[in-house]
Amino acid sequence: MTKRTGSTNPELKELIYEVKELASIKKVNLWKRVAYELEKPTRKRRTVDIFRINKYTKEKEIALVPGKVLSDGDLTKKITVAAFQFSDKAKDKISKIGRAISIKELIKMNPEGKGVRIIG
Repeated sequence: MTKRTGSTNPELKELIYEVKELASIKKVNLWKRVAYELEKPTRKRRTVDIFRINKYTKEKEIALVPGKVLSDGDLTKKITVAAFQFSDKAKDKISKIGRAISIKELIKMNPEGKGVRIIG
């Protein structure tokens, strides 16, 4: 049996550590779930298209993708999308109507996790 080594990406390791720390300090289960999802191998991490984000969110809501956002579809609502990674086209499409931010920015902006919906 092979030993699990975890992520080798230093940015991802730091993000997982920060999210776990926040979950224990603030006692918010949302951040525990996000840390769990980010710890998964790359091939199992969530990838979400813009049309799915548009379908499952409401106006002025925060969508959190613990993985990568891809550019298929269009965004018709003014929302904030936080993710670990964005494709270049997806970031451009989201920025035209809403706002595309990193998970670190979301943690600083909303540490309690109010009004956040995990998509994927």
